[in-house]
Amino acid sequence: MPLTVDSRPLRLLVLEQDPDLRAVLQRELAAGFPASAVIPASSFGELPALLAGTAPDAVLASDTAEEPALGTLATAREAWPGVPVVVLTEPGNEDRAAMAIRAGAADFVLTDRLGRLCAVMLSALERRRMREHWEQALVALRESEERYSLAARGASDGLWDWDLRTGRVYYSERWKTMLGHADADVGDSPEEWLSRVHADDREALDAAIRDHLEGRVAHFEAEYRMQTADGEWRWMLARGLAVRDGDGRAYRMAGSQTDVSRQKQAEARLLHDALHDALTGLANRTLFMDRLEQALARTRRRADSLLAAIYLDLDQFKVVNDSLGHTVGDGLLVAVARRIKSCLRPGDTVARIGGDEFAVFVEDVDDVSQALRIAERIHEEFLVPFHPAGHEVYATASLGLVLTGGAYERAEELLRDADIAMYRAKRAGRGRTEIFDSSMHAAAAARHRLENDLRRAVERGELRLAFQPIVRLVDGSVQSLEALVRWQHPERGLLMPPEFIPVAEEMGAIVPVGEWVLHEACRCLRGWRDALSEAGEVTVSVNLSARQFSQGDVLALTDETLSHSGLPPSALRLELTESVVMEDPKQAARKLHQLRELGVGLDIDDFGTGYSSLSYLRRFPIDALKIDRSFVDGLGQDEEDLAIVRTIVTLAGNLGVDTIAEGIEGEPQLAQLRSLGCPLGQGFHFARPLWPDDVPAVLRAGFAAA
Repeated sequence: MPLTVDSRPLRLLVLEQDPDLRAVLQRELAAGFPASAVIPASSFGELPALLAGTAPDAVLASDTAEEPALGTLATAREAWPGVPVVVLTEPGNEDRAAMAIRAGAADFVLTDRLGRLCAVMLSALERRRMREHWEQALVALRESEERYSLAARGASDGLWDWDLRTGRVYYSERWKTMLGHADADVGDSPEEWLSRVHADDREALDAAIRDHLEGRVAHFEAEYRMQTADGEWRWMLARGLAVRDGDGRAYRMAGSQTDVSRQKQAEARLLHDALHDALTGLANRTLFMDRLEQALARTRRRADSLLAAIYLDLDQFKVVNDSLGHTVGDGLLVAVARRIKSCLRPGDTVARIGGDEFAVFVEDVDDVSQALRIAERIHEEFLVPFHPAGHEVYATASLGLVLTGGAYERAEELLRDADIAMYRAKRAGRGRTEIFDSSMHAAAAARHRLENDLRRAVERGELRLAFQPIVRLVDGSVQSLEALVRWQHPERGLLMPPEFIPVAEEMGAIVPVGEWVLHEACRCLRGWRDALSEAGEVTVSVNLSARQFSQGDVLALTDETLSHSGLPPSALRLELTESVVMEDPKQAARKLHQLRELGVGLDIDDFGTGYSSLSYLRRFPIDALKIDRSFVDGLGQDEEDLAIVRTIVTLAGNLGVDTIAEGIEGEPQLAQLRSLGCPLGQGFHFARPLWPDDVPAVLRAGFAAA
């Protein structure tokens, strides 16, 4: 295979004046370098035509008196820098050849040893090739070093290169400036790096370096804090890779260091936001439960340790939101959070669990009296009015308290029982504290089962209607029938309204229950009117719950029910309690007028037990006031009750509406009511609530003899 340079044949130049010797040299080179171009010439003057401007790859020049080698060498080096020149000289002229080599010739060969010519020329060519490769490598290295230097200066990361054999570390300029140091401030020892690392992070960093150098992990990576020149602590992320020898031992490790303080701050903010309430800044439920779990574990380890947990719920917070707006409501929650915190020690935990509910736990409590003192301090804070967004707001809170010495295994169970006690406080009158006991849990479990059963009572057809007659006291005829719901529970038997209606109100099930009652009452009356002439003028009275009246589209429901039953609107009377219509009098008046325009009758139930503004009462389009049974019970015995009933009857007469006395159970009450001019009444004296099948007989007979 011919020797080539850059995929082309070699061009070998022979400078020799003697034509015979020149021919010999040409043959030797042609034999040693087949397919290469051997160019013979007697002097440099012939070269332009021979080479056509192309430099040869090597020159063989004779050293003669007419053409000394030194002169040829100088001319060749000027014309073709880097091209090797081999000197051919006569035996005995070795000194002249040595001078040529010192002047830059590649080698020499004697005329009596031309057998070495090709080997000498090949050696000269190889040395030239190696020199060129070396020069190219140097250029590439310089370019690489320049690129590295530019990258190191331009990179946001600090670079480091640790020679493990010498123990010296190169730190880039950026590595130093990101710590606030000038280039000369930092030496080349590993301690320049490691000594600046926070003491709490040093052990983990050392372990990460050791694990990588010993081959346990493929890459080195560690996060740690480093102290800057001005004393600030900055978070750094270091990454690196070791270079290993043939035996796998690391002798060098290089990598980068990045300032990740901003990322750490962002992560900390995200973590804080994930564990804290955005409005109040308190711990949220997640963080509270985690801390409570840890506190319970500590309490269980100490026999004499007690922990108190308090669940707090604002009373009637919805009224604030609805009347003053959510901005004021939010301001109230923020103020409440501050006041609760002011009642606690720095190490105690308070959280906003959700909505207007807060939770607190306090460790190392001595006894129940100390826990109650904490609750009492919270109540005392609520005695002072709040001023959110410039509004003066008086608020109370219901608190549930649990005191434990480690009996609870899970935080969820403890918070559940505190919640149960809080609801007991609400039902007991609000603005108070209830301490949890085991009976509460049993009651709560029973209530939970009742709620689940109640959700399915309508669809399972378990509800029943009974009807109590409303009688004209003058002649005992039946004017109306009040629909009263019962629940035929599959396990507990027949349940009366007080056993399930309050639960239905709280859980929202009262809406479907109320719709069923309205539809069923109208259906029954339609059937009686169709079957009995005596039922032609009888109406049916249906109670509307607070939730139905305030939230539901009661007008559309009533209209749809009447249309479905075929009853005229005048056949239906809707009863609302005094407290329901007075909760939002303006809204109530608007809805009552819409119902009146529809044509239904409207009665105020339990009148006298709440607070009514007479100015509003006369604006309501009502047909009757129902006197609460608590006043009727005392008639004939209690002069005060008599005075109240007389006042209500007189008021109703002045307003142009009827009065209906509830709870008539004996002749003395009936006689007194007749004497006062009360037109209508109902109660056990006439009839207990009747099942639908028993109603027709009562409608036919009436209560003339009662």
